Amino acid sequence: MDKHRAIPQGYMTVGQLAKKMNTTVRTLQYYDKEGLLSPSAESEGGRRLYADKDVILLHQIQSMKYLGFSLDDIKNRLVYLETPKQVADALTAQAEAVREKIISLTEVLGAIETLKNETMQMDAVDFRRYADIVVMLQMGNKDYWVVKNFDSKMWDHIRDNYDEKSGAEAFATLKRVCKEAAELQKSGISPESEQGSTIAKDFWDFVTEFTGGDMSMLPEIMKFPENKDGWDADFRQMWENAEAFIVKAMEYYFTNLGVNPFEGVQNDDPDE
Repeated sequence: MDKHRAIPQGYMTVGQLAKKMNTTVRTLQYYDKEGLLSPSAESEGGRRLYADKDVILLHQIQSMKYLGFSLDDIKNRLVYLETPKQVADALTAQAEAVREKIISLTEVLGAIETLKNETMQMDAVDFRRYADIVVMLQMGNKDYWVVKNFDSKMWDHIRDNYDEKSGAEAFATLKRVCKEAAELQKSGISPESEQGSTIAKDFWDFVTEFTGGDMSMLPEIMKFPENKDGWDADFRQMWENAEAFIVKAMEYYFTNLGVNPFEGVQNDDPDE
C-alpha cells in the first residue's frame, strides 16, 4: 500500500499503462530502451511512472504501427513531419509499400496453393522437389509443369544444367518445334517430306541437348507425354496436334540414317 501511495495523482505504473493500452510490460520496456516512450517520472521507490501525455504518445505509436510503419520510421521520421502534406506524402509512400506487400503475399499464397495441389499428385514426400517447384514459381516460371513428373535423376540433371534463362530457352525451342509440326500436320504435309525431316532433326537435337547426350534418360523422355493432366492447356493442345507428325517424322528420319537410338529402351508399361 505504501508503494501505491507514493504514486502521485495523474500518474500510473508501467503495469497499469500496459493494461490500459492493451499491450505488455515488455513492449513498454522495449520502447523505453529504444527511446520511443520513456517514463515521465519515477516514484520514491524507483518505479517508472507514466503521465497522460505518455498515454497519448503510446496511442500514436500503436496507431502508426497498425498502419505498418516501423518503429524506426516512427522514431526518426514521422515525429519530424510538420505539415499535412508531409504527413500525406508519408501515408502515400506507406500505402504503396502495403500494396507491394499485398502483391507479394498474394503470390506466396498462390505458390502455397499450387504446391499443395502438386503434393497430392506425388507418390511420396520429396522436399527437394517441393523446393525446386517453389523456386520456379518464385521466379515466375509457369512452365514448371513440364518437368514436375520427371524422376529424381532427371530433376538432378535439370537442376545442375539449367538456370532460369537456359530453361526458358529450352522450352521455347520445344514449343517452336511442336508448333511447326502442328502446322505441317494441318497443312497435309507428309512426315516423310523434307519439312518432316527438318522437324525430326530439330526435335532430336532438342532431346540430345536437353539430356546432354545421356541416352539413359530416354525412357524418362518417352514417358513425358503419358501424363497430360497437369499440362498447360495451350501446350497440351499444341502437342496433341503435333505428336503424330513428330513420331512418324522421327521414324522416317532414323530409318534413313540407319540408326535407332530407341532400340533397347525399356517401356515400364506392362500393357504395351
